[in-house]
Amino acid sequence: MTFKRVAAALAAGALALTLGGCGGDRSAERGTGGTAARGGRLSIATGNTTGVYYVLGGGLADQIGKNLPGYQATAEATGASVENIRRVVKGDSDIAFSLADSAADAVAGKGAFTSPQPIRAIARLYDNYTQVVATTDSGVKSVADLRGKRVSTGSPNSGTEVIALRMLKAAGLDPETDVTRQSLGLPESVQGIKDGTLDALVWSGGLPTPGVTDLLTSMKDEVTFVPLDSVLEPMRAEHGPVYAAGTIAKDVYATPADVPTIVVPNLLVVNERMDAELAGDLAGLLFDHKAELERVHPAARDITRENAPKTDPVPLHDGAKKYYG
Repeated sequence: MTFKRVAAALAAGALALTLGGCGGDRSAERGTGGTAARGGRLSIATGNTTGVYYVLGGGLADQIGKNLPGYQATAEATGASVENIRRVVKGDSDIAFSLADSAADAVAGKGAFTSPQPIRAIARLYDNYTQVVATTDSGVKSVADLRGKRVSTGSPNSGTEVIALRMLKAAGLDPETDVTRQSLGLPESVQGIKDGTLDALVWSGGLPTPGVTDLLTSMKDEVTFVPLDSVLEPMRAEHGPVYAAGTIAKDVYATPADVPTIVVPNLLVVNERMDAELAGDLAGLLFDHKAELERVHPAARDITRENAPKTDPVPLHDGAKKYYG
C-alpha cells in the first residue's frame, strides 16, 4: 500500500484511533512501567493527520501488532513534539515521535519544560525539513519578509511551533507583534492558505509531507517556498548544532528549483520506565521490518542502523542501547 493511501485511511480513522489509544496511565496493563508483564496495548503519539509522523506512526503500530507477540498498538493524532513528550511522561502514551530540539529541551528542563523530563530515546529516525510556504502575491521571499503577514506557526506545543518562533526571532522579528500569528495544525494551515486567510505557513516534517503536496498541487504557482538559509546561522548560534543546512530537492514537490532549508533530526522516545526488553524489541523492529515501513512512507528510507543510536543529548533507553551493542 502506498503512503498516500495509508495517509487517507489513517485520516479517515483518526478519531477512532485517538479514542482507542488514549486515556490515563495504563502502564500496569501494558507492562511498560518496569514490571515483568509482557504484552498489552501501546499508544503512539504522532502528529497532524496530514503529516509524516501520523502516517509512519500508523505503519509502526501495524508492525508492532504483527511482530511483537501479545502487543497491539494505535497511532494517536496529536499536536506533535512537545505535547507528545508530555504525554509519554504522564503515561497517556507509550511511544512518541519528537523533533530532537524539543527532546533536548525536555531532558535539559528548558524551553517549554520547567524541569528535566524522564524520557529516553529508542532511535534517531529521519530528518525533518522546515517548510515555509507563502502565497505568491504576498511578496514573501525571505523570513524577514513575513513582517506584517498572517502566518501559521503550527499547532500549539508542537515542534513546528518551536522552530517557527526561533526562526522568526533569528530574522529579527517579534513573533507576538511583528506578525499576525495563528497556531494552527497543518490541515487548518493548508486550508487557510487556500481560503486566503493566511499569507504563509510554517511546517516541519519529512519529505514529502502529504498536506504540503496537496497545497502545492492544488494552488501551483499561486504559492512558493521561502528559502531559509538566511536564518540558519543565527539559529545555530543561539540553539546549537541541532539545526543543520538542508535542501528540498525540486523533484520532491515538482518545484522550479531546489530550496535551501533547515533540517532537524526526529527521535522515537519513550518514558525511562519502559520495560527494557520492550525497548530493545522496538529498536529491532525498526530495522527488521524497515522495508515494510518504507512502503508506508519513503521517509523511513533514511532510518539507518549507523545513525539510530546518535540521539545525544537525549540518552538512549538501556534496552535500545543493548540492542545497538
